[in-house]
Amino acid sequence: MITFKQMEALIWICKLGNFEAAAEKLHMSQSAISKRIHELESSFDIEIFDRSNRNAKLTEKGRELLIYSQEILEQRDVMLERVSDKKMLISRLRLGVTELTAMTWLPEFIEHIKKLYPKVQIEPTVQVSRILFEQILNDQLDIIIAPDMYDDVRLTSLRLKSVQNAWMCSTKLITNNEHICFDDVAKRGYSFFVQGATSGTGLIYERYFLSQKIMFNRNIVCDSLMAQIGLAISGMGVTYLPLKPMRKMIADEKLRTLDFSPKLPLIQYSAIYRADREYGLVPEIAKIAKTTCNFEKSLID
Repeated sequence: MITFKQMEALIWICKLGNFEAAAEKLHMSQSAISKRIHELESSFDIEIFDRSNRNAKLTEKGRELLIYSQEILEQRDVMLERVSDKKMLISRLRLGVTELTAMTWLPEFIEHIKKLYPKVQIEPTVQVSRILFEQILNDQLDIIIAPDMYDDVRLTSLRLKSVQNAWMCSTKLITNNEHICFDDVAKRGYSFFVQGATSGTGLIYERYFLSQKIMFNRNIVCDSLMAQIGLAISGMGVTYLPLKPMRKMIADEKLRTLDFSPKLPLIQYSAIYRADREYGLVPEIAKIAKTTCNFEKSLID
């Protein structure tokens, strides 16, 4: 008789590339996981892996069995999540977010998830957008909250809210009663510091600056939002920051906005997950993200 555990063993061996890694992942011995594969082979009277290859290389019948096993386990998960009480659901959620989300509405997001799914184990990751996209495509994360900067058929996006950024600097660098234009910053010898291409916001604005033929004579790349804020407050130069989360610092006159033209475009954030995860827990988490998303919370209370 075929069991879910046997199919799980097959899937993880193929995902991780060898029996040893799969055994460690499933918290079992290598001999035990080998036994499960042997039982599968006996049930179908086939060879699942090519024994002449040192790596876990599937035979033709093995590949066919893997496809069926994946489909069966996906349907099992859908059944459990839709039929069972949400409060009884035990699952693992690998959640990836950017720094802005982590510093604003992530606590409320996690609180809402735990309220609906109290037994779900949340494993958060805070990273720049490019790494989050790589990890979601490689199935290292289940869902990410990030700027929607890539059009990839392998991914499903649920639009959340947009973030308005504005050019800012320290009031020590340019006082509140001074009115300067974009070109005056370079003339005065001040530095611009912007996010790099590993940041979703940085990549979107990099494309925008090129389209507008906007050039920076002195340009410092900074991918950390907290570092951007620190550099701005210390008077190191001019940067763009999320407007509403910075309102406390603006009110306290630690920072000021600069009325440059043209205005910076809005940055659209989305809940993003793999298209092959259309059923089960992940789309439900995306819906929770849509109802809780709030980029207006002040970064400094």
